[in-house]
Amino acid sequence: IQHTTNMKISTTAVTALLALPATTLSFTPSAAFRRRATGLNVLEEPAVAASAPPSESVFLTAETAKKSIEAVGSPLYAYSIPVLQENADKCLAFPNAYGLTVRYAMKACPNAAILQLFNKKGIHIDASSGYEVRRAMAAGIPAENISLSTQELPADFAELVDMGVKMNACSISQLEKFGYHYAGQNKSVGIRINPGVGSGGFSSSTTTFSKTNVGGPSSSFGIWKDFVTDGTVPEIVEKYGLNVERIHTHIGSGSDPAIWQQTAAISLSFCEMFPNVMTLNLGGGYKVGRNPGEPTTDLIEIGKPVQEAFEEFAAKNGRELKLEIEPGTFLVAMAGALVSTVQDKVSTSGDSGHVFLKLDAGMTDVLRPSLYGAIHPMTLLPGSGNSEDVGTEMESTVVVGHCCESGDLMTPEPGEPESLDERLLRKASIGDILVIDGSGAYCSGMSTKNYNSFPEAAEVLVDASGDVHVIRSRQTLEQIYANEVTPPESIL
Repeated sequence: IQHTTNMKISTTAVTALLALPATTLSFTPSAAFRRRATGLNVLEEPAVAASAPPSESVFLTAETAKKSIEAVGSPLYAYSIPVLQENADKCLAFPNAYGLTVRYAMKACPNAAILQLFNKKGIHIDASSGYEVRRAMAAGIPAENISLSTQELPADFAELVDMGVKMNACSISQLEKFGYHYAGQNKSVGIRINPGVGSGGFSSSTTTFSKTNVGGPSSSFGIWKDFVTDGTVPEIVEKYGLNVERIHTHIGSGSDPAIWQQTAAISLSFCEMFPNVMTLNLGGGYKVGRNPGEPTTDLIEIGKPVQEAFEEFAAKNGRELKLEIEPGTFLVAMAGALVSTVQDKVSTSGDSGHVFLKLDAGMTDVLRPSLYGAIHPMTLLPGSGNSEDVGTEMESTVVVGHCCESGDLMTPEPGEPESLDERLLRKASIGDILVIDGSGAYCSGMSTKNYNSFPEAAEVLVDASGDVHVIRSRQTLEQIYANEVTPPESIL
């Protein structure tokens, strides 16, 4: 391996690419939608109002939903083993020139059973904190299969690295701390770079702030591109004798495939600057259509041009780079659902009146509608657990959660968490089952659990036969306050 003190830094190609204007594209499906050009698949028919209630959700029938409730109570998260495996196979088939490592972004859904399922498929782990690293190892994931890219460098980062965990320095200070600890040891490290553009599903801008955009000048994620091209990063690398073996970029969740491909080209130019780099990690953020009419990224379509770019890089530089990707949403979003119960039904009158369905779940379980104005598919099933009882009546309703919080809204206007909307659903009775699909990603792991002292919901796996397997028991009330400490009575 060539020592970094002898490396030659080339910034010309990077600077030229970074000077290109960022392209802002829209995701709105239309009749002229071109899958090949955008790397997206979309339902050919536009979404239309349902004429009759559906008898099942994405992967749950009334019978399997009821069986799940009988196993652990309501609410609960259910995950489909066949869908998880199918999505894993799609990611493992991502086009690549010289080798591929798929890393599951475990923050999307960190249950040990999910990690173990993907581990058996040969998928590695992308961790976003030292705690996630420890959690993955506790689930049986080998340290050498874990990569850490974090906003907060853990105090024990060196212990994790010494175990075999791969670390990407995500800021100048992180790189300095890593270098100081491993000075003169030719220690391998990855560098996460903010390439100057970002792309997230709730914003079309590539440079302004968005809750799902993690690239560009309005994002704190990664080392800003200019600190790479102006010599700052190479000087730190040379000062401590580090071996940069990996470049990492990630631009957002639900990103535009065209911008993702553009970022891949920029990232390859960063690889040219560090002659020992043998791996390029392009992150994840692949868009998933949760609802009819919403596009889903076609991994084969977006991967082919990237594969060709890797081949061109090899021909030019004599290095066959391995590719890493870090899907989270793509792997688990549509493989998971929140199964809840309608525990009340109320109405208001007048021009602004509504029928409200109150669930035994809410932002304590699925925060995305309240946070982003995200729209999730919903299916109302009979509380009897019998598909024959679905009936034919439909009703426009507002679905709300159980928290004492006006923002606990499950049916906001798209992208507008402050505005409520109605959803045409099967006419509901108290005790009916409401399945909220698309809840496999950033729901159980990103909820406001324990607000109003509601316990954390249970989780189950549903196999191909419809059998239910518990992978998390429901939290008890005592577990919620178990770590509270009573102070001396004299200060109260």
